[in-house]
Amino acid sequence: MLPLEIRKYLYDILLACGELEAFTTGKSFSDFSTDNMLRSAVERQFEIIGEALRQMLMKDDSLASRISDTKRIIAFRNRLIHGYADIDKEVVWGILETNLPRLHQEIQALLKD
Repeated sequence: MLPLEIRKYLYDILLACGELEAFTTGKSFSDFSTDNMLRSAVERQFEIIGEALRQMLMKDDSLASRISDTKRIIAFRNRLIHGYADIDKEVVWGILETNLPRLHQEIQALLKD
C-alpha cells in the first residue's frame, strides 16, 4: 500500500478530475470560452492536479512511470499559474477532452493498489 501522504495527493488529483468532469459535463467549447467562471474553475482544478502531482513526485519519483505525461502536466500547471495571460482556451479544452480521462483512470488504479 502506498504511504498516506502519497495517497492524499492521489486523492486530491482524483477529486480534481471529478470536479472537472462535473463542471464540464454537458458543456461545449463555446460554453467554456464564453463563461469566465467556468474557465476559472477548470483552470483552478488543473492547477491543483499539477501541484499535487509535483508534490507527490518530490516524495516518490518512481510513481512517474505509472502516470502518463507527468512532466507535461506539471508544466501545464506552471503555465496556468505564471503565464495566465497567454492561456489558449482551445488547448485547455483539448486537454479536458483528450488527456483527463486517461489521468483519471491512472489515478484510480494507483489508489486501488
